[in-house]
Amino acid sequence: MNIYDKTTKLCIMGMLSALSIVLVLLVRIPILPEAPYLEYDPADIPILITSYLYGPISGLAVTLIVCILQGITFSSGSGIIGIIMHFFATGAMCMTVGLIAEKSKFNFRTIAAGIAGGIMMILIMVPLNMIFTPLYTGMSTKDIAKLILPVFIPFNGIKSGINVTATLIVYAAILPVLNIRKKKESVTDKEIETE
Repeated sequence: MNIYDKTTKLCIMGMLSALSIVLVLLVRIPILPEAPYLEYDPADIPILITSYLYGPISGLAVTLIVCILQGITFSSGSGIIGIIMHFFATGAMCMTVGLIAEKSKFNFRTIAAGIAGGIMMILIMVPLNMIFTPLYTGMSTKDIAKLILPVFIPFNGIKSGINVTATLIVYAAILPVLNIRKKKESVTDKEIETE
């Protein structure tokens, strides 16, 4: 990867990080009446796109940036606990996506990666809720355990399902544009080399 490609990648990752923050600021929708404090936000969509484009490490890097910025600004009420839970939940999802999907391609593996990533997020949130939610809410572990099946699993299933579906739609739409740009750049590079 040449310096131009590295710079382009960092710029795109920076823009996707910023978009993630903007999305969580603009869109917060309570999904379950039993738990109005659990709100859907589409912030994972740009993070998942990063994983699809550049792989798991880049997706995890954007996750870390977004979690810290969100945690120290407008979601500061949840503090370090919110940062940790967000990092592990979204990190598990984007790592799974990045490891399964082929970079910059849209095929069956792309869809399978999204589904596997959503399932991974749901699964990792069970122990995270058991460990961290009592610290944050003051509820007992016993009370949290009663909420796992009727509240936390459905919420994380709905959230990850919406985000993965939206990501696949957006990714399918932007990938041809990105591939055309890459082809034009490679032609321009070859022309420069021959001159």
